[in-house]
Amino acid sequence: MGAHIHSVPAVISAEPCEVAVLAVPGALRPYVLGFSGFRSGSGLPVAHLVLPLASTTVIVDFGSVSGVVSGARDAATTRGDTRWGHGVSVGLTPLGVRALLGVPMPELGGTAVALADLVGPGATELPGMLGAAQGWAERFDLLTEVVTAALRKRREWRDRREWRDRREPAWPDAAVMTAWRRLQVGGRQPIGGLAEELGVSRRQLERGFRQHVGMSPATVARIGRFQRAVARLGSGAAPSDAAADSGFADHPHLARETRSMAGLTPTGLAAYLKTPVMVSQSSKTGSGARA
Repeated sequence: MGAHIHSVPAVISAEPCEVAVLAVPGALRPYVLGFSGFRSGSGLPVAHLVLPLASTTVIVDFGSVSGVVSGARDAATTRGDTRWGHGVSVGLTPLGVRALLGVPMPELGGTAVALADLVGPGATELPGMLGAAQGWAERFDLLTEVVTAALRKRREWRDRREWRDRREPAWPDAAVMTAWRRLQVGGRQPIGGLAEELGVSRRQLERGFRQHVGMSPATVARIGRFQRAVARLGSGAAPSDAAADSGFADHPHLARETRSMAGLTPTGLAAYLKTPVMVSQSSKTGSGARA
């Protein structure tokens, strides 16, 4: 699944932000969509416009108490805790939300929750530990270790709990996870056809999405199409090209969707998507390269 953009600074600045990215290690891919690091032009916290997204994002600003968990949403917002300036973010799948945060993804939909409120006081150590690391590569290594250890702990906890309490809510199954990923990467396959391909009924798939995603399959597909347009607009594409490349019928269709989902015209949205300074990191032994 291609990279999606969680948020953009709510105030357009002449100073470009810095973004670092890391490909997710194979063992974490069922749970984690991506790791990224960010730094505003000034390095200070700035308000953000949080964009429609069909996944959950954990944001740890190095100056925060513990970080914030930003739930999935189908409309942009500037409300809530949206101020960060220098830190890291982790995109989570529905399975990752269940495994790492201990709650079904729908419980976090459209909200921003303190990370410590979900995983406990240990989260308060994250900002200082990651902020003290020497560069993005070392931070990503630490973050990978933290996520891997949390998943191991959660598995051990489940093994101990299952024999005592079998009323624990169900976890996302393979059909829901596969459909959730597929609907965000494009294509015009009808929901019923996708369900049939995955060996379930349309009603079963829709029920699974309500239970484990908190959105209908159609809404997830709509957000995925919007996010593809965001990526194209951010790369400098004209609105008409962004519409054609992202699955919209035409430029007016894209304009209606960006107004509905972000409160902006395609041109207005593009103004917030200035290309950041990119730093690519793979490990603490790798080197960063500014693009």
